[in-house]
Amino acid sequence: MKETDTIYLYDTTLRDGTQGEGISFSAEDKILVAEKLDAFGIDYIEGGWPGSNPRDMVFFDLAKKKTFKNAKITAFGSTRRANLRAENDPQLATLLEAETPVVTIFGKTWLLHVTEVLRTTAEENLVMIEDSVRFLKEAGREVIYDAEHFFDGYNDDPEYAIKTLKAAAAGGAEWVVLCDTNGGSQVTWMKEVVTKVIEEMGSVKVGMHTHNDGGLGVALSQVGVEVGARMVQGCQNGYGERVGNANLTTTIANLHFKMGFSFKADKNMESLSELAHYVDSLANRVPDAKAPYVGKSAFAHKGGVHANAAQKVARSYEHIEPTKVGNRQRILLSDMAGGSSVAMKAGEFGMDIDPKSPEMRSFIKLLKEKESKGYEYENADASFKVLLGQHFHGMEDNFRLVSYRTISEVVRDKNENISEAVVKIRVADEEDIKISVAESIGPVGALDHAMRIAFGSHFQELRSVQLIDYKVRILQTGLGTDSVVQVLMLSGDEDQTWWTCGADPNIIEASWQALRDSYRFKLMMTEG
Repeated sequence: MKETDTIYLYDTTLRDGTQGEGISFSAEDKILVAEKLDAFGIDYIEGGWPGSNPRDMVFFDLAKKKTFKNAKITAFGSTRRANLRAENDPQLATLLEAETPVVTIFGKTWLLHVTEVLRTTAEENLVMIEDSVRFLKEAGREVIYDAEHFFDGYNDDPEYAIKTLKAAAAGGAEWVVLCDTNGGSQVTWMKEVVTKVIEEMGSVKVGMHTHNDGGLGVALSQVGVEVGARMVQGCQNGYGERVGNANLTTTIANLHFKMGFSFKADKNMESLSELAHYVDSLANRVPDAKAPYVGKSAFAHKGGVHANAAQKVARSYEHIEPTKVGNRQRILLSDMAGGSSVAMKAGEFGMDIDPKSPEMRSFIKLLKEKESKGYEYENADASFKVLLGQHFHGMEDNFRLVSYRTISEVVRDKNENISEAVVKIRVADEEDIKISVAESIGPVGALDHAMRIAFGSHFQELRSVQLIDYKVRILQTGLGTDSVVQVLMLSGDEDQTWWTCGADPNIIEASWQALRDSYRFKLMMTEG
């Protein structure tokens, strides 16, 4: 790999990413993200815009006390104001006060912005760019120049757009970055433009900053690299203004696995999924299951033909090995499943089942019948394992429900909800029926409490099980309250969590089914 093939990764999750709707980090969270990005091998981490808000100032103060092994922390801001000396510009002074080794400043490329937004002349704008860069360079900073709206400006006046880049280079900028700020550029046209810019700029290093408004953020970044750009700016998981910046997570994987480029982080690609999910967790977002490379669906196989082929030759339906990005292959179960899919899924549970056995054929029939009634095993692994155990290993319950009854009372004057459940069960081989009564805010909670009372001392292991999440879905639109209800229930103990499912026109019965499978699964795990 030649040195000229080395790509520099510039992460703006903590600045441009936070401009996305619903994305917010505390200063402490931003430090945690920065440390994770640094450990992964990101070259530049843009921490924010000093002076724009108190949180960013706290971040830069905290960052001064940290040691980063791979990344350079970068402060972001704009060129000086029109008709003001750089040394007198308060915004440039604030950038220096952040004490970062690198400063990224943006300037205007599009004459529309120069004359209508800045209300200055084309020539003054060029001087503003050069003066600002030189001022920061003389203060000992590495300077990256972001050419805002570059492609719109180039489309309007190519000659002037190039002049803005040369002004930054004349001031001493190490990088000039071409920004597709409006995010509407198309691949073929951008490739032509970037090629011309690189030829025009000679030895000046060029970077890419694209947005995803046309769904092409990653592709536009990559086409820039293809023709010679050597810096890629983007956000983890595609965060950013409007529909997001170029997804840096995806771009990193494509650059490495598909295009053969190197960068500091290429030795840590197995932690790519971990990084993406970590950033999501601090942003309080559920990771996108459909995210390329790192999403839980990225290597998931649902169709029977696909699963069968993937079992024989994984690369027949997987473009890379999942483990290379810290992900894994998953087999999803549904009414499209075949024997190979079931056998592979059973293998994940440590069960060795012949996909061509008569028992498998009868199981596939059972599975399709259950799915047709509303059960969903694709997202309820615990219920599926219970079903496997019952069918292939003759697993029987250690308890049997005789009956249950729930009553819900709403006391309007006191604004109280009270639910009561009465449960009758037989435990193990005992003949006596155990009757228990319990109350809770809702009927499912009351049912759960009553069951635990009825179990008494028989199943001590169930005492650690807790209901964590509960999802209800109406399966038949148009039937109103007569629709089949699907329930997905997340339970867990001190060691793990598991999903179970139920389906019935009666929401309490559907909930009971999911609850019962949760007990069954825990007992299976305990009994080995």
